[in-house]
Amino acid sequence: MLALAFVCGILAGFGVYAVLSPVPSDPQQTALYTADAPEPIGPYSQAVRCGSYLFMSGQIGLDLATGNLSDTVACEARQTMENLRAVLLEAGLDFSDVVQTRIYLTDLAEFSTVNAVYAEYFNEPYPAWATVQVAGLPKGARVEIEMVAKVR
Repeated sequence: MLALAFVCGILAGFGVYAVLSPVPSDPQQTALYTADAPEPIGPYSQAVRCGSYLFMSGQIGLDLATGNLSDTVACEARQTMENLRAVLLEAGLDFSDVVQTRIYLTDLAEFSTVNAVYAEYFNEPYPAWATVQVAGLPKGARVEIEMVAKVR
């Protein structure tokens, strides 16, 4: 009987320890950066891998060499996609691994132009997609795109 009480006490102690112990951060959550895309302009990662997904921060069409945006929304959208491609490649992925996309536009009248550029980068099955008009974007950009990809 004493042995049973001892074992129950030990098990109860482990239970209390498990409940009160701080939960360690997810060891599978890692930040990803590449020098082939513009550096973040704030306190965020270019992408974060968590489990079997890569969450990519929004990219704008900054040219890596000049740090400037293009004169046209089509060129800006294309540079945005190229910046996202660089992040995907750093993770060993490509656009076929993307499962969700969010596009932010300062003017929905540019939707068809951005859509045409975006379509150049994807084949079926296409990722889930949302487009939102916003009042403004960093550095005066007209388009920003973020993505989620499934890690292979």
